[in-house]
Amino acid sequence: MGTKAERRAAGQQVAAYHEAELAALVQRVAEAVDRHRDGELDVFGADEVIFQYQRAARQLWTFCQGAGSRVEFTAQIIQRMAEDGEPVDWWERGRPHRRS
Repeated sequence: MGTKAERRAAGQQVAAYHEAELAALVQRVAEAVDRHRDGELDVFGADEVIFQYQRAARQLWTFCQGAGSRVEFTAQIIQRMAEDGEPVDWWERGRPHRRS
């Protein structure tokens, strides 16, 4: 476990990541609502987008806020994803499972 300053910096990094990723998810909902208002997407399609948003946001929250005492570890994962160019696609993780 690092120093108090290191934990604070890690917490800020996780919070910034959470905010940026959540903003991207909210943007998808905003686009769906706009498409619905323009008549391009019916109400059920908009509802599906909102449902997927809810699932994705919950998984993102669990990753970021569920870190708790592991905030430094979570910050390291975020850093590694950025360096490797392999970010988590939270939107896809929120996609409902379809039964065959």
